[in-house]
Amino acid sequence: MDCTLDTYIDYLLATTKLATATGMSELTAGEISHDKVTRFLTESHLDSSTVWSRAKPLVRRYESSTEGVLIADDTIIEKAHTDENAMICWHWDHSVSRNVKGVNLLSLLFHRGDVSIPVNVHLIEKTEGYVDAATGATKYRSPLKKNEITRHMLLLAKSQQIQYRHFLADSWFSSAETMNFIADDLDKHYIMAIESSRTVALSESDKLNGIFHRVDSLSYPEDGSPLRVYLRSVTHTVLLVRQVFTNKDGSQGILYLVSNDNGLDWESITTIYKKRWKVEEYHKSLKQHTAVSKSPTKTIQTQANHMYASLAAYIKLETIKLKHGINHFGIKAILVAAATKAAFVALAQFLA
Repeated sequence: MDCTLDTYIDYLLATTKLATATGMSELTAGEISHDKVTRFLTESHLDSSTVWSRAKPLVRRYESSTEGVLIADDTIIEKAHTDENAMICWHWDHSVSRNVKGVNLLSLLFHRGDVSIPVNVHLIEKTEGYVDAATGATKYRSPLKKNEITRHMLLLAKSQQIQYRHFLADSWFSSAETMNFIADDLDKHYIMAIESSRTVALSESDKLNGIFHRVDSLSYPEDGSPLRVYLRSVTHTVLLVRQVFTNKDGSQGILYLVSNDNGLDWESITTIYKKRWKVEEYHKSLKQHTAVSKSPTKTIQTQANHMYASLAAYIKLETIKLKHGINHFGIKAILVAAATKAAFVALAQFLA
């Protein structure tokens, strides 16, 4: 019996331990040998197109040009005890405000209704050397910035003819180049967060004369009506809204959102943008349920193949969820319960 992508995916979903060649061989009672698993991870050429081939049937079932969103975001899959290379290296994790060693995964997620599915992914590799001006040391970075990679993924989504209404992203992806690309080159709408220090002009005349104001210094209408403003280097006007919210710790937060969809009001902009949270749920499930960080593979090729297989495993979980109406945590709980029951039976046989 050969080790295929589907059998490896099933192993990733079934295991609760490290995902190893030996572990998969033991699980299949030797039907799939250790060498076959190693050969699969070494010789396969999985990539973003593998993810798309698995996602495509679900996307086609749920996509709509008047609904649905594409969400860009990245996450770090921690690999604290794995040797460093161009892919497994140190990245700044803004969620914990510190550098973390692991794989920086950038995803373009399709969401509509009950489905959240990655359609394009990129494993960031730091291959470009440069000299740090402060220390004089040679360091490495990705030759492409995340906004550039995101624009490439959106262009690929266009070639894949993915239908959606809005592109959503946080302030890390809200460069003027990306806004212009989405509005002018793709003829699409976006809703993106911007930093409080971002500056806008309140009229075309102000823009031409270089009169700009920080968004956190503006007066916003009491009824929440969007302001129509001009961002630096952005070719079109945008709607700007301010959302004030209370954090879990009781502190107050403020979110500034911009959109080029002129038909939206404050409630529509803030409600649609809430869908961006789906990418966080995707990251959480990917890390907890697909053994994405639990492979002791040693080379970039085998590590990348494991990552792409884990992404395909997430898509299989999403397919099962939609078919049976059970969320990812529920599915995994059922699998763990079945494994515990099997162990209980085996123990009884020992004691008989």
